[in-house]
Amino acid sequence: MAFNTGLSGLRAAAVDLDVTGNNIANASTVGFKGSRVQFGDLYANGFLSSGSAPVGDGVGVQSVKQSFGQGNISFTDNGLDLAIDGDGFFVLNNGGELRYSRAGQFGTDKDGFVVNNQNMRVQGDIADAAGNLSGRTDDLQISSDNLSPRGTSSLRTDLNLDAREQALVETEFNPLNPSTYNHVTATTIFDSLGNPHEATQFYTKRDSLGSQSNWLLHLQIDGELVGGAAAPPATPPTTPPTYYPYTLAFDEGGALISANGDPDGVISIDNWEPKDGNRGANGAAILGDAIFTLDLGRTTQYGANFGVNDQRQDGYTTGRLSGLDVTQEGVIFARYTNGQSKSLGQVAMASFTNTDGLSPAGDTGWVETFESGQAVIGRPDTGTLGAIQSSSIEESNVDLSAELVNLIIAQRNYQANAKTIETSDAVTQTIINLR
Repeated sequence: MAFNTGLSGLRAAAVDLDVTGNNIANASTVGFKGSRVQFGDLYANGFLSSGSAPVGDGVGVQSVKQSFGQGNISFTDNGLDLAIDGDGFFVLNNGGELRYSRAGQFGTDKDGFVVNNQNMRVQGDIADAAGNLSGRTDDLQISSDNLSPRGTSSLRTDLNLDAREQALVETEFNPLNPSTYNHVTATTIFDSLGNPHEATQFYTKRDSLGSQSNWLLHLQIDGELVGGAAAPPATPPTTPPTYYPYTLAFDEGGALISANGDPDGVISIDNWEPKDGNRGANGAAILGDAIFTLDLGRTTQYGANFGVNDQRQDGYTTGRLSGLDVTQEGVIFARYTNGQSKSLGQVAMASFTNTDGLSPAGDTGWVETFESGQAVIGRPDTGTLGAIQSSSIEESNVDLSAELVNLIIAQRNYQANAKTIETSDAVTQTIINLR
């Protein structure tokens, strides 16, 4: 019996050594979760008489328990290195089989798919061409295509016109003569091909009617006036058409009453034809297709210096992919050389009712089992799922100092159980030597 008892102790101590050694070997493995051995004593089955104390049959390994505690998070210089701060797992597609991992050392393959070191594809919420998340989970892919240009459809100008300025009643507007207008501001807009054009706004104060102050706005794009034509031009035009300026009206409190008759201060620009440097059509959308709006709804006329508070437009030229950003919600944004960004997708995460029931599959991954329950797929930083830290990795949660101490204990236990067998052998040899 002592032989069997000692042998069971040797086996248990050997498993303890194996698990401890595996923990030590993976102390630097990204996303690794350490394990510990759980032991149980062994007793022979059967009815025992009252007051008797059974002799145990040794020890057995009940289970190897995984520890899913959080590992330290360290920073890297790779934007696609992701760490989970909290609960949850990355979802990986391994040739049709789903794997779950905490190791976020990701990159892209030759087709642009986001993959780990074993070419398992990261799963996520796919974005459409406009960058809107579709709600469909699939392989995340980084497109290296250029961002298509977008023509300006809205130009917003927030400014203050100085109420102290003198009205220029008898002066004929001339963009080359600063004495024919009071204020000027310019910005860049884009046509449908992404070509830049300079839009210049000239503001001229006119006479006041009662408590209402009036201003004129002359709009130039690339040096050509844009506004309401005095009469429809001939086909083909024989002379350049004459343009009326747009009108702005302010009340006695300096608030905008209307812009060209619109109480909201929005002027529709519908007669602009994008041209090239030689004043010829450049192939971009023209006339009705080139409409954009000039929003002056936040313009004021106060007794203060002229100033542009804000000026923005929604067009841009084409852009090349220059980098990636990942938010704590796991949304991957592509940055382009034109200053724009677009969502490419959102990393998916999985949680389980019983995390301890996951089965290790190697390569720092786990697979779902009956014991773990089915995976619940969600978005990072929602519910019980942790947040994403980009340019970071989660280190192994192995405490190397504790494991070295465990190694000493396991070695001592192994030697002690070997001593039990040695002692039993000596006793048996004594019996055999009896004559």
